[in-house]
Amino acid sequence: MRISIIFVSLLLASCSWFTPHKLEIRQGNLITSEMLARVKVGMSQSQVKTLLGTPLVNDPLHANRWDYVYRFTQEGKLMDEKRLTLYFENDSLQRIDDAAVSAAPVKSDSVAPANK
Repeated sequence: MRISIIFVSLLLASCSWFTPHKLEIRQGNLITSEMLARVKVGMSQSQVKTLLGTPLVNDPLHANRWDYVYRFTQEGKLMDEKRLTLYFENDSLQRIDDAAVSAAPVKSDSVAPANK
């Protein structure tokens, strides 16, 4: 009886040493540089949708703005985030805003102080 209690106690204590498996999570529209290179100002909305797919964010208040967002999380940490915003006017692409967001935010304590 005593041995079984000790065994169960050791088994339960050892569970704290293991961390649970965290999944790789990819969300949104992955837009590669090759896909983006084929998109040109002046294309129609249907042509852009054929090349890039349906945008992740479709705002009814801004029907002429399409937002493609991609996030990659691994082991609970943000590894990659990209945003692409397309602006249309009269079914014609007018502007492309491509923003790659840094995956590793800079901590305030690791930044060197500015020279005076």
